Parts: sequence; C-alpha cells; structure tokens
Amino acid sequence: MMSASVKIAPSLLAADFAHLDQEIAGIEAHVEWLHLDVMDGHFVPNISFGIPVIEGVRAVTDLYLDCHIMTTNPGAYLPELAEAGVNGVTAHIEAVPDPGPTEMRAREHGLDFGLVINPGTPFEAVAPFVESCDLIVIMAVEPGFGGQEFIPGVLPKVEAAREWVENRGLRADIQVDGGIGPENAGTVGAAGASVLVAGSAVFRADDPVHAVKEIRRAAERNE
Repeated sequence: MMSASVKIAPSLLAADFAHLDQEIAGIEAHVEWLHLDVMDGHFVPNISFGIPVIEGVRAVTDLYLDCHIMTTNPGAYLPELAEAGVNGVTAHIEAVPDPGPTEMRAREHGLDFGLVINPGTPFEAVAPFVESCDLIVIMAVEPGFGGQEFIPGVLPKVEAAREWVENRGLRADIQVDGGIGPENAGTVGAAGASVLVAGSAVFRADDPVHAVKEIRRAAERNE
C-alpha cells in the first residue's frame, strides 16, 4: 500500500542530551527527518524540552525538523518554533478539535502542518481535515513518554489513513510514532506508513546507524 521508500525520523527524546550534537552527527547521513517531542506537562504528564534546545539542534543539522507538539495550546508556540528552525509541526486533534486556526497560523509562519491522533482516538476524528494536512500521525503508544511498547491495535487506523489519502489523491504523509523497531517496521510499512518515528530503537542501540538501516530494510520490504 505504501510507496517504495520510507522516511525515518529518529526521536531526539531518546537521545543523550549531554551530547546531542554527537548523537545527531552519528545518524544524520542515514535519515531524512529528526522528530522533536515538545511536551508541556499538562496535555501529557511530562515535560521534555523547548526553544533553546531546538535552536541548538538546528545549529548542528540541516535535516527536516518534525516537531510533535504535545501541549494544550499548540498554536501559542508556532512563531517561536518557526524562528527556532522547525520545518513542520503536528498538533493533537484531542487538543484542537477544530484545527483550522492552528493550521492557518502555522502556514503564516512558513510551517508544514499535520494532525496527531492518540491510540484511543478513531481515524474519523481527523478524516475531515486530512486534505489540508501535510502529515497525519498515528500514535502507536500513549503520548508523553519514550520507550513504550508498540500497540498493534493501531494498524487498522494506519490502513484507513492510507486508503483515505490514496483514494482522494492527497499529499499527506502517514507517520507512525511509538515503539517502532526492526521487528515491527515491516508491518507498519505494509499498513501504509510513509514516515516512521523511532526513538529508543535508534539512539539506544549499540549501533544506531545499523538500527536505522534495519528499520528501513524491514519497512521497505514490508517484512
């Protein structure tokens, strides 16, 4: 169901924050995007990092910065995120049931825009808005913490999102976020994902580059 190639977006949440420049340098030639999880401790029960860290990341890489905003009011941060060097933002439909104003503000600041759905949220919640999105994100773990196990029950939503995009000739990528590794990347790719977010499976691997290659190989072969 998916295209021949897949984008790999390692999540910096799993990286060593004392050596972020080295962590990024070690994998950037082998991936397409970097995934940045911004959390406010309110929408999700954790706090991650903010603008200063993102500015530091942008200073050491030209990779596409994919910013997953896990906050109650995602629109409030868009000007600063754009200024910090983010390329695209995704907001939770659970936080913005009417995403139009947030999308408009993102576009005004030159950002790509997408929507995220939690494991318990049906695809139908974002379906009416897919046409205006660059990215639809299916969470395969509960948002807020790294290192969780993949929830296989989200795969029908990935298939539904891919079918919706393909049948309507839309541009949106389908991203799956959470618990991705070589052991399940093929299943996720076969379901229709075109962007895979992998955190612990990459940055906490003994050989992060090998891990990226194994995830990509599995996804593209749909193993």
